[in-house]
Amino acid sequence: MKEIICNIKSDLFRVTGQCGFFSFLKCLYSSPGFKFLFYFRLSQRYSRITPFGFFSYLFYKHCSIKYGFQIPLSVSLGKGLAFPHFGNIVINSKVSIGDNCNILHGVTLGNVKYGKNVGSPRIGNNVFIGPGSVIIGGINVGNNTLIVANSFVNVNVPDNCIAIGNPCKIISSSISANVHMINNLSDFKQC
Repeated sequence: MKEIICNIKSDLFRVTGQCGFFSFLKCLYSSPGFKFLFYFRLSQRYSRITPFGFFSYLFYKHCSIKYGFQIPLSVSLGKGLAFPHFGNIVINSKVSIGDNCNILHGVTLGNVKYGKNVGSPRIGNNVFIGPGSVIIGGINVGNNTLIVANSFVNVNVPDNCIAIGNPCKIISSSISANVHMINNLSDFKQC
């Protein structure tokens, strides 16, 4: 129970910069990305056999269809995830995403069944994934990375790098401070 509360508080802090009850209610009402994540996390935690779990699952499915999030409950999502814009986000069931990531609209994180990169991506911490990006295959996207809009990533991306273009080019730099600024990260130590 403590873990789910910590995850929800972290998600709320990423959206509003606060963790209070009124900011929670406001965000649950006005932020489709937070609303989806809230019901997603509840549905992952509670069984559909219980009344609470059943209604959480109904709201999760409703938000999924209404806002365009195709994210199965088997996906591993870290705390502090942000969906600033909703619509057309597709994530394969075997993807794992680290803490404090931003995923914008039109993003696909997909599976490859044949070839050299069989599997699903593993996304590190503090990753910014721009709109329209496609990340596929059993690859690792390192910590503090930036995936530029409309990029096609099918190669490993090391820590502190920028992935840009189609085909993907890796620009190595020490951009960790810039990614922290883009992701709007600060010292959230409440959990």
